[in-house]
Amino acid sequence: MAAQKEWFENWFDSRFYPILYDNRDVEEASVFVKNLVDYLKIPANSKLVDIACGEGRFADQLASYGHQVTGLDLSEQRIEKAKELEQDNLSFYVHDMRFPFHINYFDYAFNFFTSFGYFDTARDNHMAAHAFASCLKHGGTLVVDYFNEQFVEQGLVPEEVIQKGDFTFHVRRYVDSGKIIKKIAVKDEEGLEHYYQERVSAFVLKDFETLFAKEGLKLKEHFGDYNLNPFDENTSPRLIMIFEKL
Repeated sequence: MAAQKEWFENWFDSRFYPILYDNRDVEEASVFVKNLVDYLKIPANSKLVDIACGEGRFADQLASYGHQVTGLDLSEQRIEKAKELEQDNLSFYVHDMRFPFHINYFDYAFNFFTSFGYFDTARDNHMAAHAFASCLKHGGTLVVDYFNEQFVEQGLVPEEVIQKGDFTFHVRRYVDSGKIIKKIAVKDEEGLEHYYQERVSAFVLKDFETLFAKEGLKLKEHFGDYNLNPFDENTSPRLIMIFEKL
């Protein structure tokens, strides 16, 4: 009997995921990556990895600066799309972030756009944190871009109907047991209803600091938005953290 798929396997590989999220902002990614590159002062020809890269919009921006960039994602569908961006210094692979990839190899690792906190067990979170650390050289840098839990909870829209072309998405959002949960229902062309969900841990700065410290990653700085403004737990939309591998 096949094991039941995790929510992120079902949702990210579904045909409806890119339809609901068809407004991913390439310009936003460009601005954020430029700000990071300027702040980090990444040396020429550095080796970079984008963990949970989706369709590669952030990895593509990183590669535009001439670095050797690898994008990893569990979703075969998203990687198939990302491979359309491949070039000499940009490659993509299907990979589960809970397992190591190229030990002590990369100078910089990135985890963009709340692509952590998907797992239901502490063991899986620790496995992912260990894999993040193991792929970096000593002295390497990890950047984690997460939502600001307090800001998100304050602005949570409980129910919403979103029209995307011929498809109507019914979305419910709520907080339960330390997770921010989004339930999604949509009918296909034949009237058959499909159900998906997103379950993301409501981690705060201290949670990340503690988790990654166990893997030898020290928090060096944190910011509150893609312009790298100071973090405010009440008003900042993002929690962007810079770690160094000791």
